[in-house]
Amino acid sequence: EVQLQASGGGLVQAGGSLRLSCVHSGFTVDGYAIGWFRQAPGKEREAVSCISTDDGHTWTLDSVRGRFTISSDNPKNTVYLQMNSLQVEDTAVYYCTYDRYWCHQGEIWGQGTLVTVSS
Repeated sequence: EVQLQASGGGLVQAGGSLRLSCVHSGFTVDGYAIGWFRQAPGKEREAVSCISTDDGHTWTLDSVRGRFTISSDNPKNTVYLQMNSLQVEDTAVYYCTYDRYWCHQGEIWGQGTLVTVSS
C-alpha cells in the first residue's frame, strides 16, 4: 500500500524552528521525488521544496531558501523539511507529495500537517 505520512507540525513563535517528516512507503520504483507543498488560509497552494530520492537533487522556493532545508534518509524512507527562522507568513498546512520523476503537481498526496507561527 502506497503511503505518505507527514508529521511534525505545531505551534511555534516567530523565529523558531520545526522539522517536518514525511514517511513514504509502498512505492515499488527505485527513485522518485518527494515534495513539500503548503497552503495558507485564503491562498493558493504552493510548492515549497522537492528532493529526488534517487540522486538527492533538491529545489527550494526562493522565499524560504536559506531558512528551509530538505533532506532525505533513504534507509528510513523519510524526507525531512527543516524550517528555521519561521515567519508568520509560513503559517499553512504542509503536505508531502510523490511524483515519479520530479516534483510537479504531486501525483500522490499525503495528509497535511499544520504549522502555525505566532508573532
